[in-house]
Amino acid sequence: AIPHGNSDTLVYIKGKGIVLNEPSVVAIKKEEGGVDRILAVGGEAKKMLGRTPEKVEAIRPVRGGVIADFEVTEIMLRHFIRQVLRRRGIMRPRIIISVPIGVTPVEKRAVRECAESSGASEVFLIDEPMAAAIGAGLPITEPRSNMVVNIGGGTTEVTVISLGGIVYSKSVRVAGDRMDESIVQYINRNYNFLIGLSTAEVIKMTIGNAYPGEKVETMDVKGRDLVTGTPKILTIDSDEAREMISEELNTILQAVRSALEQMPPELSADILDKGIVLTGGGSLLKNLDVLLREETKVPITVSENPLFTVAMGAGKA
Repeated sequence: AIPHGNSDTLVYIKGKGIVLNEPSVVAIKKEEGGVDRILAVGGEAKKMLGRTPEKVEAIRPVRGGVIADFEVTEIMLRHFIRQVLRRRGIMRPRIIISVPIGVTPVEKRAVRECAESSGASEVFLIDEPMAAAIGAGLPITEPRSNMVVNIGGGTTEVTVISLGGIVYSKSVRVAGDRMDESIVQYINRNYNFLIGLSTAEVIKMTIGNAYPGEKVETMDVKGRDLVTGTPKILTIDSDEAREMISEELNTILQAVRSALEQMPPELSADILDKGIVLTGGGSLLKNLDVLLREETKVPITVSENPLFTVAMGAGKA
């Protein structure tokens, strides 16, 4: 099973569990005559983001949960599949890949073709929220409401599942990556100070939060002062970090509210008992569960291992 997201690609093998967890990044060197040479894939390539010389490019081939660069995605998947299978002697595997709920038939076909050309014998697609619900251990085949909010790198999906099918779903292309971009823009606009996306991600993971905590945390950020043009250190606190991503948090909250408003009344009653389950790397943002609980008055739980929930679910499927 291979859930490939904006941020990370995981590989799950039956009987073994998750055997690979690498960033979805490929570094390419442009050679003479227009031929590209692969320099690194995964973690090694991620270290190159924002640090490459002129002819080297570090690419994130998956954006908004869908394939933005077909050839590079194929290279990445083939590399990861070979890396895993070489150790285990499997030749042409059957693969299940998770896709965001809002993708078009064309985007689905691109994913399927990509996996086939990277060496699969058979390719199955599973909706990401369904995989997340299975991975979180929800009783999806029973006649009751299971509500999952899956916050990844590129998309946030709010889904209600009952009797093994999707009753309601809404996908918004706002998630972890958009938060990083907002942090960069806010610091640039308010302080004339330039930081990279990797630094923004560190801010989000260190002092970023969705709801005020007991104490205010601070962090020193290194970047470039746009007025003097020299490197400088800026101190930011957790309250300001929350303000930087407030727009994205509001979009996620509105998507959850919209789902609660539009689901059938019988299923609404179940939500009050069972609550909403958060999955995906974005649900690790500090106090996000508190914000949703305060605003919706519904019980919120974060799945046991949010980063791996979709991979585990796809693997079980």
